[in-house]
Amino acid sequence: MVETEIQTERVILVGVSEQDEDDTKDSLEELKELVKTAGAETVGVVIQNRAKVHPGTYVGTGKVEEIREMLYETGATGIVCDDELSPAQMKNLEDILDTKIMDRTLIILDIFAARASTSEGKIQVELAQLRYSMTRLAGFGRSMSRLGGGIGTRGPGEKKLEMDKRIIRTRISQLKKELAEVQKHREVTRGQRNRNHVPVAAIVGYTNAGKSTLLNHLTNANVLEEDKLFATLDPTTRMLELPGKQQILLTDTVGFIRKLPHHLIEAFKSTLEEAKYADFIIHVVDASNPQADKQMYIVYNTLRDLQIKDKKIVTLFNKMDQPEADTQLRDFRADYTKRISAKNEEDLEEVKELLSQVLRENKKYMEHVFSYEQAGLIQLVRKQGELLYEEYTPEGIFVKAYVPSEIYEKIK
Repeated sequence: MVETEIQTERVILVGVSEQDEDDTKDSLEELKELVKTAGAETVGVVIQNRAKVHPGTYVGTGKVEEIREMLYETGATGIVCDDELSPAQMKNLEDILDTKIMDRTLIILDIFAARASTSEGKIQVELAQLRYSMTRLAGFGRSMSRLGGGIGTRGPGEKKLEMDKRIIRTRISQLKKELAEVQKHREVTRGQRNRNHVPVAAIVGYTNAGKSTLLNHLTNANVLEEDKLFATLDPTTRMLELPGKQQILLTDTVGFIRKLPHHLIEAFKSTLEEAKYADFIIHVVDASNPQADKQMYIVYNTLRDLQIKDKKIVTLFNKMDQPEADTQLRDFRADYTKRISAKNEEDLEEVKELLSQVLRENKKYMEHVFSYEQAGLIQLVRKQGELLYEEYTPEGIFVKAYVPSEIYEKIK
């Protein structure tokens, strides 16, 4: 019997710090986690301080030589640069170093390719991969096959990348049509929700902040929970019963991250638009992460880039059960904040109460006696509002409730 051992890829991380006290070190730490999630091991880190990245080789010639020596000393099988490389930078580095050249975008695409499980997720990932590859086909010659994948053998694969641009354009066009069909289905579903007057909250946050854990513990959604970046990729929507028999739909969205590739934002726009059409946003923050402030900033920037604004925001500072959790964290952009552990039942009940309060703000308080002939209207109150009190009297049914404005006007 012949035993075969899968060789773990060993990579060197390379970053450029363009100004003092920027977040290059933190970004490289995060890249290290991304590389680990993709299945490789980091064996070295190189940072160059320079005014701007080198247009030809990302880092200067001196650092390129330093990387060459480190490749030899560590036995690394490739390098990963912390920014998206231009085709010229990728080709030049490969020619000089004669090793696999990857960038942050390729690693993130790699992870997404491994994690996509639904047909929609797979379409979106392939679309992002092909757009990324399309810009890198011209002038690569023998190095074209290097683009077959990042860590391991994932990615569109050598055959697809050896196709000419016309065939890739045809495939992109086909994927866009498939995605448009999915988007049409989403719009139908969204319209149905609007007709049913079921409010929707989109759960957003930095990757690994605990969004899936929150959704699971609130709704028994059975979404994968892992202490990894991008543990879940495909969006999940579940109904949540709130106090007062109110209902709300919670939609989990893909996690945000530094330098989220524009190819992915473009491909996942239909998924991310769930946040755009939601009634309000639930922003989950990992309070135990020392970069929590920076991560909040990145989340808000991403929301702005997606043109998601003028939404009520509920920020939940999660993982407060962790010893390193920051109890002084603040979010001045949020309308409401709460400190929780998504695994604590008492905290979850308080979250439900808070969500009830948020929904109540868009409703009007009503005290009304319905005649017994109008009893059917009470069902409307139950369905679209929050029934607080109900009493059968000789004159009719006395009700205290919070209801949407249109129901209030209809009853009055």
